[in-house]
Amino acid sequence: MWTLIRFCDFTVTGVAVPPRTQVLTEIDRLVSSQALHGSESLCKLLRYLANHALEHPGVPLKEYQIATEVFGRQSDFDPQVDSMVRVQAGRLRTKLSEHYGSVGAADPVWVELPKGTYVLAFHERHSTTAKNHDSPHHDAIAEINPDPVSGSLVLPRKLVVSAATLAILLAASLAVIVTLLINRKPVNTSAVALAAESVSPTFPIFWKGFLAGPEDPLVIFSNAQFVGRPDVGMRYFDSSKDAGAMTLDHYTGVGEVIAVHDLDVVFASLHQPLRIKRGSLFTLDDAKNNNLIFIGSPSENLALLDIPSTSEFTFRQVISGPRRGNTEVVNVHPRTGESSEYLATPANETLVEDYAVVALVPGLNPARSELILAGTTTFGTQAAVEFVCSENLLQELLHRLSVSDVDQLRPFEALIHVKIARGVPVESEIVALRKQ
Repeated sequence: MWTLIRFCDFTVTGVAVPPRTQVLTEIDRLVSSQALHGSESLCKLLRYLANHALEHPGVPLKEYQIATEVFGRQSDFDPQVDSMVRVQAGRLRTKLSEHYGSVGAADPVWVELPKGTYVLAFHERHSTTAKNHDSPHHDAIAEINPDPVSGSLVLPRKLVVSAATLAILLAASLAVIVTLLINRKPVNTSAVALAAESVSPTFPIFWKGFLAGPEDPLVIFSNAQFVGRPDVGMRYFDSSKDAGAMTLDHYTGVGEVIAVHDLDVVFASLHQPLRIKRGSLFTLDDAKNNNLIFIGSPSENLALLDIPSTSEFTFRQVISGPRRGNTEVVNVHPRTGESSEYLATPANETLVEDYAVVALVPGLNPARSELILAGTTTFGTQAAVEFVCSENLLQELLHRLSVSDVDQLRPFEALIHVKIARGVPVESEIVALRKQ
């Protein structure tokens, strides 16, 4: 009996890819996924790259082509000057990883955007459980068939290749282990600390000022004053009518929590521990002796009211009108095309946009660094921190600041527009920038 083997579609490079219909179905699934929900630019880029990969397998794509055909850039687009395509591709790569690392873990097709290329790769995920067979091992057994001439059993070629490959890998692994044991040397901890192969050079350029100092950097997160109790309801403390009322100052937003985690991941990659402190416990001695990272606006991170803060983009509460009580960002010196005030979505509507500030400002101690990461809502604050913890977004910021070396970074203030979907910041862009 002969075995009939069905092959997947092949690209011109000879690498098997899933059938076109499966790929297109997976692209639709990704566009509708939580990871890409609300990000029209990334969805548009994904569909374009997918169609190109299917219509022109193995053919590379240029940044110029993507910029003009996907994002509508003019014919004079220069990828050496504008890193927009690289930034968007990096964001798409991150979103794909998030999807397949969570809800998409069992998707039948895995879409990948390998680093260093704009050509998508498609991988078919083979189920470990056979379908429509009495035995879970039916496929493996059915493919071991007797030779029609000699009658002897013949293993399928793919099983032979797999076995040979595993044998070679096992032998190589044993050889490596033996070699390492024979040549083992004491660990050089200083060399480990200085190793930066896995760290993007973007992070040391931006974070250099926080890696030097007598103490570990201090992260101060906001914890606004509330009146009431969690079991019956709380609201922001209002000095005009809550004088003498008992207040609570040990709550913070979900954006601040995620922000602390993101900072910890980045600083761990730089081999630099962090210390965490809530704003209500902050002292002026902290400002004099430490490199500081503030998470949250002065409306909630009250510590910022006692020390030098932003001067170009400031936070204030609206005191009259339909937006009374909301926090807004004031553009102190608006330029052509800029607004003088920026507010998040009104409180009586679904939150879909916010504004945030990323600012490196002079502090009380000129020998120390001070960074302010704050939005008008907790989600804007989360986006501000993500902007300096994401390699691609940070590259965009450094590009706008004309910074390519660790000694070129100077104080600046950036205003960020944030798109939000289902309580998650999904897209951020710089809308105004001031630098010294």
